[in-house]
Amino acid sequence: MTRKTVRIAMNGVTGRMGYRQHLVRSILALREQGGLDLGDGTVLWPEPVLLGRREHALREIAERHGLDHVSTDLDAVLADPGIDIYFDSQVTSAREEALTKAIAAGKHVYTEKPTATGLDGALALARLAHDKGVKHGVVQDKIFLPGLLKLKRLVDGGFFGRILSVRGEFGYWVFEGDWQPAQRPSWNYRAEDGGGIVVDMFPHWEYVLHELFGRVRSVQALATTHIPQRWDEQGKPYDATADDAAYGVFELEGGAIAQINSSWAVRVHRDELVEFQVDGTEGSAVAGLRRCRVQHRSATPRPVWNPDVPATEVFRDQWQEVPDNAEFDNGFKAQWELFLRHVHADAPYHRDLLAGARGVQLAELGLRSSAEGRRIDVPEIVL
Repeated sequence: MTRKTVRIAMNGVTGRMGYRQHLVRSILALREQGGLDLGDGTVLWPEPVLLGRREHALREIAERHGLDHVSTDLDAVLADPGIDIYFDSQVTSAREEALTKAIAAGKHVYTEKPTATGLDGALALARLAHDKGVKHGVVQDKIFLPGLLKLKRLVDGGFFGRILSVRGEFGYWVFEGDWQPAQRPSWNYRAEDGGGIVVDMFPHWEYVLHELFGRVRSVQALATTHIPQRWDEQGKPYDATADDAAYGVFELEGGAIAQINSSWAVRVHRDELVEFQVDGTEGSAVAGLRRCRVQHRSATPRPVWNPDVPATEVFRDQWQEVPDNAEFDNGFKAQWELFLRHVHADAPYHRDLLAGARGVQLAELGLRSSAEGRRIDVPEIVL
């Protein structure tokens, strides 16, 4: 075996997502397994360069995991010819400029979403990457969840017949921060800092719907701020200027209708933090983060509405569990492996900056739909 080192500048690893999912559970996990075997006698060995604004925090992480390279100078890192890939998990408002610099420097780029604060910026990134000839990818972690992988297995196997509708419920109660610390950073609730549940979650819903059921053709959304005041990390009150809940209806190519509620102001009364119910002419399924249950047409009971008689059926017991039938790795790590194979072995890859731009487009049109109180068509975008 030949070991080939790939140096990855990782910007934003002091944040929760960048540290836990991308550094620890993806890149360091790849190192723990001995690198990524490309299948041709080559093993890729990822060497992270930790990048950010707070040097002391970067050095603490580096010392904790035995890493050698940290920097607070983005331009210097991008000027280093030994850097192969630039990864970005910063706050959204800082991402577009950094990605532009990385692409202009000829680096392959892999990034969290949304890729930019608006569609024009997101498309400009995709076009620049295309023109520069660099490889590019956008994190689409939800599609790698065990529950959704099982759901995709059902779709690909024709289980549903003609798919009629998709109903999604996502969210949980994020503490306001006054009497219990909030589970999410305060910038998430300030529109001026790139916050809001629409810009955060609609890009996820775009690729989930697109990959499983069909392209989104129209959107009708209502975004609102249920909790108008919150308390920040220093315990100081601030006005929440960004939406913390969004209720969307999406028309999909092929005729299916999706309804997805997203909220940081809802208390959970479901089995998992996100669940999708898919109904088709031949069967239905409910998929969450890990589980997926089905009810086939041939095994569908005959409910009868009678509000004067107590229900004697336990409806959840009438569904059948879909078996794993496979080992499911961490979804972020699985996508990192695909992207690294794309960069170093030219393996096919479609979760690129253009796909990221579709997510930004849906968020932008969702907010516009909410502001104007109408359904809006979602045109197909191209480079």
